Amino acid sequence: MMTPPRHVPVLLEQVLQFLDPQPGQIIVDCTTGGGGHSRAIAQRLGGQGRLIGLDQDPAMLELARPQLADLAVELLHANFDQLRPLLNRLAIDRVDGVLADLGFSSDQMDDAGRGFSFQRDGPLDMRLDPTAGDPASAWLAQLGERDLADLFWKYGEERFSRRIARRIVEVRQRTPPGTTTELAELLRRCVPRSRGHGIDPATRVFQALRIAVNDELGALERLLAALPYCVKSGGRAVLISFHSLEDRLVKRAFRDRSTWKELNRKPVQAEAAEIHANPKARSAKLRAAVRVLNEQEKTSPPHR
Repeated sequence: MMTPPRHVPVLLEQVLQFLDPQPGQIIVDCTTGGGGHSRAIAQRLGGQGRLIGLDQDPAMLELARPQLADLAVELLHANFDQLRPLLNRLAIDRVDGVLADLGFSSDQMDDAGRGFSFQRDGPLDMRLDPTAGDPASAWLAQLGERDLADLFWKYGEERFSRRIARRIVEVRQRTPPGTTTELAELLRRCVPRSRGHGIDPATRVFQALRIAVNDELGALERLLAALPYCVKSGGRAVLISFHSLEDRLVKRAFRDRSTWKELNRKPVQAEAAEIHANPKARSAKLRAAVRVLNEQEKTSPPHR
């Protein structure tokens, strides 16, 4: 018997409120994960509706599949930046709603073999799709000192990026860090930690590496650019981000009044009760918008 997902979907009630799935609609969950959001949405769509679930991590799709087997859900292995080509292949012009939860699943973070967490010893991989791209270890081995420092600053906002990059280049000439534990220990020796509190010194560099390895911000930018050509007039887009770099991109996209009408000017965040039950919800920020048509689109054929 397959173990059910450990991940708890964040801001579930708020997702349903802003996405407002109705019977018979077509909605895309761009980040199926363990299937928590997908299941709740598909139940609202009913037998005549259609939920298309994407995930670039094939392991997540297999975890979600039995949780969604009794519902009208179609699961596809794909990055959400391929949403428009996927809809073309499915002969769908536009959909009624799109959800993207940009956070990582507890099931991914808790799997030491994936290398996402510095709290578990495992290989320095960090790929969401283990069938594509280079693992984090290759990035650490191949990038020059300046490129590493820029990566840690750009994607992790790490103040000690240059010191860390210099140390990595020095160490890798002898014994490069090969596991999450080895890299985390190196980082803790480089970065001073606030006495008695503060985040682990490894946090920002691990975030930066993960973002770079998976081109997370690039994929998000491509999704945001494609959404106007995927969501029908009156349809809704709901995105949940977990750090300021993501939230900034979503905020800017939804502020385009020729394309979107914001449903919430300020991001919706989890209340104390949810954070107590699911601490990972603390960083979640939900933004939602309704698709509007500008004058040019009213006279133009559908985009394919």
